[in-house]
Amino acid sequence: MQRRLLITYVTLLFAVLAGLSVPLGVTIASRNAQEMFIDRRGDTARFASLAEPALRTDYKDALRTELEQYDAMYGIAAAVAGRDGQLFITSRLDFDVHASPVRERIEAALSGERAGLDGGLWPWRDDPLVVAEPVGRGGEIIGVAVTVSPSAALHEVTMRSWALLVGLSLLVLAIGVAAAVPLARWMLRPVRDLDSAALAFTDGRFGDRVPGGSGPPELRQLTATFNRMAERISTLVERQRSFVSYASHQLRTPLATMRLSLENLGPSVRREGLDDYRMVAEEITRMGEMWDALLTYARAEATADDAVEVDAAAVADERVAIWRQAAGLAGVELARHGPDQIPVRAATQALDQTLDALISNAIKFAGEGAHVTVAVEPAGPDLVHIHVVDDGPGIPAGDLARAAHAFWRHPASQNTEGSGLGVTIADALVTASGGRLDLMPAHPHGLHARITLPAARLS
Repeated sequence: MQRRLLITYVTLLFAVLAGLSVPLGVTIASRNAQEMFIDRRGDTARFASLAEPALRTDYKDALRTELEQYDAMYGIAAAVAGRDGQLFITSRLDFDVHASPVRERIEAALSGERAGLDGGLWPWRDDPLVVAEPVGRGGEIIGVAVTVSPSAALHEVTMRSWALLVGLSLLVLAIGVAAAVPLARWMLRPVRDLDSAALAFTDGRFGDRVPGGSGPPELRQLTATFNRMAERISTLVERQRSFVSYASHQLRTPLATMRLSLENLGPSVRREGLDDYRMVAEEITRMGEMWDALLTYARAEATADDAVEVDAAAVADERVAIWRQAAGLAGVELARHGPDQIPVRAATQALDQTLDALISNAIKFAGEGAHVTVAVEPAGPDLVHIHVVDDGPGIPAGDLARAAHAFWRHPASQNTEGSGLGVTIADALVTASGGRLDLMPAHPHGLHARITLPAARLS
């Protein structure tokens, strides 16, 4: 953003300087040319007044002396032509009266036109300045006085003026750029601080705040608003953590007491009450399991623990080994594929619990005779995929997006034991680790759960 701001600022500054310098440069060139033209027209008019008696009396010496001294002093060729356009007298022998600009000016002056400056004498052109004045009075034109001035000196003056103008413009541009860098940093410092604080929130560090007192007033106001929001979120998250911790300790005790009391009542239950006794015992057990699942989900939602480096392959091997016996009892074949070591970054115990939830669901819902495969593989230099794939009946494509919703159960699985939080907890744990859980159809049938986690290096 700082680069774009600097580019925009420098572009605008350059456009302003160009918009001022270019017209000023044109004005300087035009002014220099106009001054030179006015000076030459005055000299040519004086020669025209001196040439009239010479043309009428054919006395040339005084006029020739005047023209030659002028040429010797200023290096400007001067000449007088007669009524027929032919040279009457000149300051130098190589004066070419038939050259295109000279001939055009002489013919115009013989027609009664006064000298004028057509266009500009630009530095990239070497055309001389030709000025012609008619000789005569009372409307009678008997000749023409002409001066031909080299433009090199004029171009040199103009180029020096332009160089000075360009130098000043570059100096102003350099000063503007030098001032723009700290200005852009000052303006964008609150934005960088906000980005750092937002990243800290993403990583679960809710205590970070944005330092105030710098930047434009609008960004200082945004910083203050962000800090108030952060304080509020931090308070709410802390309350949720406190509630989870309190509930974890306080509500387990009554459930344990109820379970123990119920077990003590077992011998005293009559035959006709055994069904109700078993139902209450199963519901208490189910309530405990659901409570454990809710606490796990609440912890995952409450905070994203700092990620640690773990070996995904080792975790997969461990979880597959633990669940292999349960899979065998359910008539499901559980296998593990992939390399022996792939490091990832994940929240503590997040991958273990996620694989437990996914493997448990796969064994539970795939059915007898199904195959469940756990595979670990790199997905480029920065990501790792952990797959849990079964070839059971799977979930219809239209219901896959709802599978991670809390307490959602497929209609065909309503009578299967479980809390409906397994996939929800897995999704929360993976998200807390900076990863992603995707549920997709397996081919030709079944469910494909893919965990994506950031790759890491084992230390």
